[in-house]
Amino acid sequence: MKPGVPAGLKIAYYGDDFTGASDTLATAAQAGLRVLLFTGVPTPAQLAAAGPLDVLGVAGTTRSLSPAAMVPLLEEAGRFFAKLAAPVVHYKICSTFDSAPHVGNIGAAVEALLPHVQGRWVPVIGGQPNLGRYCLFGNLFASAGLGGTVHRIDRHPTMARHPVTPMDEADMCRHLARQGFDSMQLLPFPSYALPPDELQARLDAHADAQGTWRSTLFDIARPADLAVAGALIWARAMKARLLAVGPSSVVQALASHWGCPLESAPGTFAVAAADAPVFLLSGSLSPVTAAQVANASSFMRIALDALRLAQGDTAYLDHMRQTIAAHLGAGHHTLAFTAPADGTGPAPDVSAVGLARACGTLLRAVLDTVPVKRVGVAGGDTSSYALGALDAWGLAYGGALSHGVALCRIRSDAAHMDGLEIMLKGGQMGPPHLFETLVHGGR
Repeated sequence: MKPGVPAGLKIAYYGDDFTGASDTLATAAQAGLRVLLFTGVPTPAQLAAAGPLDVLGVAGTTRSLSPAAMVPLLEEAGRFFAKLAAPVVHYKICSTFDSAPHVGNIGAAVEALLPHVQGRWVPVIGGQPNLGRYCLFGNLFASAGLGGTVHRIDRHPTMARHPVTPMDEADMCRHLARQGFDSMQLLPFPSYALPPDELQARLDAHADAQGTWRSTLFDIARPADLAVAGALIWARAMKARLLAVGPSSVVQALASHWGCPLESAPGTFAVAAADAPVFLLSGSLSPVTAAQVANASSFMRIALDALRLAQGDTAYLDHMRQTIAAHLGAGHHTLAFTAPADGTGPAPDVSAVGLARACGTLLRAVLDTVPVKRVGVAGGDTSSYALGALDAWGLAYGGALSHGVALCRIRSDAAHMDGLEIMLKGGQMGPPHLFETLVHGGR
């Protein structure tokens, strides 16, 4: 551990979906921090089994829930975090900020978690450059795929047309105001050139003003901006435990301030080739994932009927279980996907949540039928419900498959599940050859 890293637990985070939570797990591990991601609020025995940690995560599904459904889950996590007394509680959201007043409401999450910290000021980190996410003068920009063209978020070819939470506003102060952020200050990236004391004083004047709670949006235009934001947030956290909102760049900002690397050196976390058949389940409609499916030449491919799965057709699900298990049992890497082959969207009567849950049921059924050592799941909601269907209480970091995509190892009390390698991938994450890397290894 570097000399500048404070001792003890420093960050406790709640991921609003499992793919994002696993990215934060990878971010902390690559920075050299001791980290474990729990699939729910851990029991005392599970917490003891984790050992000493610098960063502790809890993965959730709040990105796909209504405010009424989010609150009890977050209040439970908040009570647990209060007992841990980490200086920073991080509500981890997607780097594209996709959310809405009625689904995944970020303001509702803040209201639920704030009573369990000491501070009433909420910093919001607005970009993550290593994923092609940038916030400039409060406006969010995102690349279309890793290394692709950067678009303003309300003109992004995928996020502006998201099937659940389309991003129609690029100004994050306006976007978050719809969700309850009534007193938000923007800290634009040119102000980072000010003397540190002057910048801290400017932030403190807003943070200490009267009111129920206040927030500050930090522009992140380049990696160098992260350390400046991290220093400002940590200084406030040393006065009172606080709640921070943002993608994995919240952890990047703090780690950068402490002098930790933002990413591991090439080869440090190399992923070995799979030594047994790999099962990959994709519930994503993203064109990025579609390109990965198209490039998955090592896999037997099975197109799933999304409507029959979402409607709970048990006979169809069992048929798919048997078909997939037969391919895996014969030694074939197998990819099952729900997106239509013609690139169109799902049928209008397909429930996104119902389909994600059905995919979780299918994954569990396959793993109970045939022994598998490595699996992959594509799609944010699909990953959340899929992992929730398994006997997993935790995830440990195994290695980086690409920016924003980690290979993890399941921690479970079930012998056949403990140590299972799993990739959880958001729809927008990873290069076209990602699924091949899952089979053949890399770095």
